[in-house]
Amino acid sequence: MTDPIRVLQVLTNLDRGGMETMTMNFYRHIDRERVQFDFLLHRSMEGDYEEEARSLGANVYRVPRQNPLNPGYWRALDSFFFEHPYKVVHAQLDCMSALPLAVAKRHGVPVRIAHSHNSRQDHDIKYPMKMVCKRFICREATDLFACGVDAGRWMFGTDEFKVVRNAIDVDAYAFDAERRRRVRRELCVGDGALTIGHVGRFVSAKNHTFILDVFVETLKLRPDAVLVLVGDGELRAEMERKAEKLGISDNVHFLGVRSDVAVLMQAMDAFLMPSVYEGLPLVLVEAQAAGLPCVISDSIPSDCDLKGSRMVRLPLSASVVQWADALISAFGATQRVDGAGIVKRAGFDICETAGWLESFYLMRTGGA
Repeated sequence: MTDPIRVLQVLTNLDRGGMETMTMNFYRHIDRERVQFDFLLHRSMEGDYEEEARSLGANVYRVPRQNPLNPGYWRALDSFFFEHPYKVVHAQLDCMSALPLAVAKRHGVPVRIAHSHNSRQDHDIKYPMKMVCKRFICREATDLFACGVDAGRWMFGTDEFKVVRNAIDVDAYAFDAERRRRVRRELCVGDGALTIGHVGRFVSAKNHTFILDVFVETLKLRPDAVLVLVGDGELRAEMERKAEKLGISDNVHFLGVRSDVAVLMQAMDAFLMPSVYEGLPLVLVEAQAAGLPCVISDSIPSDCDLKGSRMVRLPLSASVVQWADALISAFGATQRVDGAGIVKRAGFDICETAGWLESFYLMRTGGA
């Protein structure tokens, strides 16, 4: 038997973010006798998925944080690609993907994929550097992937890219009344209590401060309401302090990073996502597969609406009262439909998409 083609996945880390979860979904479902993944990461801390990745056959390597102004970063990349020849490098660092792809190109890697997951970037201290790097991506990459049309056009400035769907194990999210009862008991949520959910890192783009403001208004209309926040990040402690200051801590569950998001979504009645920007968020695919009505910002691309459940789009300029009204109305007008079947028919089932990705890697390296 011939050895599998090894594909180097270049990411920041292997925590439970949407991009990392999507990559692991692909890894679990490809034929690993034909294609294997290795990971090149930019953080020293062990990520949530690293143990599983190694158990599936991956090698995990590390380089310093990506910084084009740090000569040590370039030396680390140069040394890595000199010592580890690959046929395929799949970079998922958004704008910063240009950096490892440039070094991979210099070392003769024939297939270099840049994968866009966002339709804009935070205007933080790194923004000018990211915009410079963004200009060089198409020069360094041989293939362009994007989670959606908006993310591809923004990152690459062209329509010459492949949309690779943020696919999930759809059946795991299918609504199940018994699982719903069980997990609500575990969360100490009453049978009739309106339960609003959000899954995402505590970073500014996810807009948790607005989520808490909307929830305050929701409680005025539904005093029994519960807010379930899944995830972790740099702003979590600040949001916990804000919930305490607003006097809503007893109604807000900060659950941290969880491996059972599919189960937790059974307990929710509506999904709230007022993001400042997104690509095509994996978590909205999951929420629709679970049949959850979704109230989202109009900053999220419209192609996220798979018709798996009711979806309401509002501008961030709308008042928190309007957002709260939309949440309650969406809940009251929606039954848990066959979201899983609808999402699967929309082409977001992991088995189908992983098969396509496997075939792409093999075709591009002559192994098909």
